[in-house]
Amino acid sequence: MQDTVLERLIKTLSKLPGLGPRSARRVALHLIKNKDTQLKPLSDLLLRCHAEMQVCAVCGNIDTVSPCHICLSEKRDGGTICVVEEVADLWALERSGTFKGKYHVLGGTLSAIDSRGPDELGITRLLRRITEDKTAEVILATNATVEGQMTAHYITEQVKPLGPKVSRLAQGIPMGGELDYLDEGTLGAAMRARLAI
Repeated sequence: MQDTVLERLIKTLSKLPGLGPRSARRVALHLIKNKDTQLKPLSDLLLRCHAEMQVCAVCGNIDTVSPCHICLSEKRDGGTICVVEEVADLWALERSGTFKGKYHVLGGTLSAIDSRGPDELGITRLLRRITEDKTAEVILATNATVEGQMTAHYITEQVKPLGPKVSRLAQGIPMGGELDYLDEGTLGAAMRARLAI
């Protein structure tokens, strides 16, 4: 069977999170049927994102500028850094509106199986930020998974000798839960009830 453009589109869409082959086929057909009103604007936006979006050199957020708007904001508390696994977790906390400090995005968790160590997660960069910015508190907002807990423990051991208070999100985050899937109320309660480690 010949590999057509439509088949390649379906295969590419099926690699996206939450889309299997059947959902990808439905999305592809919908886009093709609505070429002018949805496919063209979507393709233009994708090209623009490819050209303009970048990773913040300070915190790891995604924005059109580096440092990102959060890092550049003078309204944010520069003495508090919230450490998250992924950009989606940062966005989830921002939606809750409860955190007004700065962030550090790890880009994952420590994992020997995936060959992801402290250097791959930018933990050295985090430690340098804490020292240079004279950070007063580091909030560990890693997911409540085994890998998230292990990563939080490692970071705690590295940060405590530097002097800042180290806390962890508390109430409302179920074991095995991921921040991006929680509602704003649950995230807000967890942020307000964080505990020192």
